[in-house]
Amino acid sequence: MIAPVAIPALAAPLALLVMRRRRWLGVSISVAASLMLLGTALLLLDASRDGSVRTYALGDWPAPFGIVLVLDRLSALMLVLAAALSLIALCHAVATGTDRAGWHFHPLFQFQLLGLNGAFLTGDLFNLFVFFEVLLIASYGLMLHGQGRARLKAGVQYVVVNIIGSSLFLIALGLLYALTGTLNMADMGLRVAALGPDDQGLLRVAALLLVSVFALKAALVPLHLWLPRTYAVSTPAVAALFALMTKVGVYSMIRVVPQIFGDGAGAAAWAPAPYLLPAAIVTALIGFAGVFVARSLSEQAAFAVVGSTGTLMIAVAAWQVDSLGAALYYLVHSTLTGAALFLVADVVARRRGSFRDRTSPGPAFAQQPLVGLIFMGAAIAATGLPPLSGFIGKLLVLQAIAGTPDWGWQWAVILATTLAGVIGFARAGSAIFWKESAGTAGAMAAAPERTDLVAPMLALAALAALAAAAAPVTAFTGAAAAQLLDPATTARAVLGDR
Repeated sequence: MIAPVAIPALAAPLALLVMRRRRWLGVSISVAASLMLLGTALLLLDASRDGSVRTYALGDWPAPFGIVLVLDRLSALMLVLAAALSLIALCHAVATGTDRAGWHFHPLFQFQLLGLNGAFLTGDLFNLFVFFEVLLIASYGLMLHGQGRARLKAGVQYVVVNIIGSSLFLIALGLLYALTGTLNMADMGLRVAALGPDDQGLLRVAALLLVSVFALKAALVPLHLWLPRTYAVSTPAVAALFALMTKVGVYSMIRVVPQIFGDGAGAAAWAPAPYLLPAAIVTALIGFAGVFVARSLSEQAAFAVVGSTGTLMIAVAAWQVDSLGAALYYLVHSTLTGAALFLVADVVARRRGSFRDRTSPGPAFAQQPLVGLIFMGAAIAATGLPPLSGFIGKLLVLQAIAGTPDWGWQWAVILATTLAGVIGFARAGSAIFWKESAGTAGAMAAAPERTDLVAPMLALAALAALAAAAAPVTAFTGAAAAQLLDPATTARAVLGDR
């Protein structure tokens, strides 16, 4: 269980040490570490299928006194997703040479994976904060990779927003520690249930503050303004990895709320629930409205990430086994889809010369039909049309929320945003691939080697595999949701007799 944290923690400094003199060796270390992470994550996923919750006490200090890593179905699923996505993004960075724009790309990339994997495995709220900071500090460097005025301007905004979020996170942790005397999530869930009536108001404030921090990381409205600009100007391989960053906020929410603020939390029980659904609905609407009016494919991909998070949170907000199971399937799908859109945007920009990825007519793509097919596949996945996994994911979400109050509004939003997404991607695709503006003959950039098509095709292959394996995957996500909503089992596994 320590391997997903240890591998990038060792690979990052090793790559840093050899990068200056033997660049090929640093790249090899980074790629080998990512392959090892994927293999380890698959082994842990297989181990989690029996439904048991496994723990690893660092330094052999027992919980809740020491740092403990916890592996269940959800954390194993997120580890596999992070490993697969990082390998796809890394392939694109190496194939296109974008990793050569700075010396520290590969060390920062591995530190980013260290933060992600640690956040997925930790059973302690303070260490969740620590791993958040690790991945955020690495993301600051990755976001500025390649330099440029636009990246610097968006980077400053990104840093300021996350510093504010981290400060609020610490305040929430301080309140919870003052109330419960612990930061272990399983132990905190038990102690929250024993709090007296005098502490309920402060507990509710801490719960809302903590979930607000996670909503900021997930880019839920009105805390979403930082994401479109930040993701749209980042290096495409980095933006593809960042597609998972918003899902870390969603993961933290569905990990913490049932464990600590579930049925036994008194006045704070499910405290964020009344606010999540309206925020999710507005997030979906704004996200796909952005897809409709975006002026470039990278901007369109960034708004698609926002819109998919809104759709995902509509399912999460019901806090039921069926809806959480559907949400987890859609989480995997939407993360891979967001990455595919950023990678396709880069492929298009490389071939259009000065027109880049703007959604306006330019030089004709008549000689490169494969690029158009890849874009169409990514658009189909993003909008939720058959035959890819987005169609299955949205059907699962619609089915799961059918019995909830106000389900009609939720269905209307999901179907309306699907239509807006279809029109938006069709408009962009027709302008780029079917229309040619006057005077652009010969303006097409020299077609680069087709190695830049490998990563987008890998992302689409992963989406096709997710659709083909929908039955076992949905069975697994449903079992993971049931495990999430049974915090007593996790508490017994983490705390034992204590």
